[in-house]
Amino acid sequence: MAEGRRASDADPNSYFVDDERSKDLFLGYAVAASRLEVQLRQQGVTVDAEHPLLVYIPAGVGGAPGGVTYGLKHVFGDHVHCFFTEPVLCPSVLLGFATGRYEKASVHDFGLSGRTDADGLACASPSGFVTRLDENLVSGCFTVQDGRLYDFMRLLHTAEDILIEPSSCAAFIGPAAMTAQPRCLEYREAHGLTDRVMANATQICWSTGGRLVPEDVWKEYLETYI
Repeated sequence: MAEGRRASDADPNSYFVDDERSKDLFLGYAVAASRLEVQLRQQGVTVDAEHPLLVYIPAGVGGAPGGVTYGLKHVFGDHVHCFFTEPVLCPSVLLGFATGRYEKASVHDFGLSGRTDADGLACASPSGFVTRLDENLVSGCFTVQDGRLYDFMRLLHTAEDILIEPSSCAAFIGPAAMTAQPRCLEYREAHGLTDRVMANATQICWSTGGRLVPEDVWKEYLETYI
């Protein structure tokens, strides 16, 4: 990061985008919320107290999910519940929130290796800018084991003929956990997300990545079991 910034500063025709601290990039991600609002309206999807929106977003350093969450809360307010999802051995954003240390929190300080097949989420420490700004906007964080990433990927491919990279599949832990995990049931009760309301809810797993993955790598992914 530091070397990239130095190289950019030396070139008058270069503009360095810092994924950890760039306000422009953060607000660029936030635009996704306005686009989602249009898409939901076109599909006749209502978002209100009786029809809440639950969004599960994979998190690495936090830039993309932080910006998206900021935008979603601006557009939908209390009717949207945003959750970050991270690898169980590299939950940097979760630790940044939970400890209040933000960018100073590192997974290595908690005896975690940070090693994960979800390479797009393998960040030992989170963005201090994002964790401070989104601390009161994010509803919660989920962690997922690497093996589940491949299971979710295969299920999506079989059911919908869609391929997304393993990192992106971390989002699917959210809907699965919301139906049964005790802490999730506590959250639902505290926020009026009864079974009746959840039946009317729209749940979105935020997926990105995979367009440039070669066919032989997709084959390897689909045959990976952990």
